[in-house]
Order: sequence, then C-alpha cells, then structure tokens
Amino acid sequence: MVSLEFLMTSLVVVLIPGTGVLYTVATGLFIGKRASVFAAIGCTLGIIPALLASALGLAAVFHTSAIAFQLVKYIGAAYLLYLAWQMWRSSSSLSVANEGSNKGYLDVMVKGFLLNILNPKLSIFFLAFLPQFIPASAQSALVSMFTLGGVFMALTFAVFLLYGFLSGLFSEYIVKSDKLSVLIQRVFASSFAALGVKLALSERA
Repeated sequence: MVSLEFLMTSLVVVLIPGTGVLYTVATGLFIGKRASVFAAIGCTLGIIPALLASALGLAAVFHTSAIAFQLVKYIGAAYLLYLAWQMWRSSSSLSVANEGSNKGYLDVMVKGFLLNILNPKLSIFFLAFLPQFIPASAQSALVSMFTLGGVFMALTFAVFLLYGFLSGLFSEYIVKSDKLSVLIQRVFASSFAALGVKLALSERA
C-alpha cells in the first residue's frame, strides 16, 4: 500500500521549508534541542485534524465554501502575524516564561499544533494528495487514507526532529551573541509575517 513513490513524494513535500519547519528551527535555535522536539510533536499533531477532515470529506467544505475557507484562512494568517510580532518584540525568539518547565514545553507544542490546524490549505492538500496513492484494489479507501496519512506524519516528525536537532547545535553560539540573536530573531519574525501575508492573499486551489 505504501509505495516508494509515495514515500519519495512525501519526503520532498516535508523537506520543503514551511511554517512548521520555520517554527521548529526557531525553537531549536532560541530555546534548545529539547524544546524543538516538542515543537516537532505539536506541528505533527496539527496534521491530524487536516487528515481527519480529508478522510471524512470535510475538506471539501473548505474547497467549496468561500466563507469557511476565508474564515479559517484569516484566523491562520492573523496567528502567523501574531507570532511574527511576538518574535520581533521579544529579546529571544519564541522564548517561554519558564524555559525547561513542563508548562513552557507545552506552550511550545500548542503553538506548533495551532500553526497547522489554522492552515485550511493543509486539508485541501491531503484531499488532493492522498487519493492519488490509493490503489483501485484497496478494500477500504478510508483505511488506506489513514495509513498513508500516518506514514506522512511519521516522516514529518522525523524530518522536523532533524531540523530541530541541527538548529539546536547552533543555539548556544547564537544566544551568546546579542547582535546575532536579534538579527536572526528578526529574520524569523519577518519570515512569519511574510507567510501570514501570503496565506491571507491565497485563494482556494
């Protein structure tokens, strides 16, 4: 059921930098490798609502209803702009009140989760992407979609962990340099703002 073509295509999709990758990398850089694991978990869990929506046909609502799509789209764009503003004004990107505490890591994970569930195009992506790899001989299309979706999530988590680990390696050097820390923080803030504007101006596929 899980073909090499699906694995390769999914890997390419996951490797392309997006909001989840950007968030995980920023977390690894400014909070550390351990926090980036929670960012990766949050971003991966944020895929579940999109997968469920696609499997149950709810994604079609976003595709056909302009109001539903626009509502979620603007909420998502506003959240991205909020994160950009938060990064820009803070002394360290994505910092939490109690670094290393369970509450702080939970906050990191929740932010990653919200990044994905507030992107209406993710549901539409799954609706268009997964059915292509379901064979006609499959006994249950629903089971096949959940299986492929689970594999996609596993790849996402693995790649995000790698991104987070690599960024965490440079965390100590960046945090020690106030100028470099502020510069990179503002680069990430600008990137999130750009992604928020791009989402706000996007149209249904």
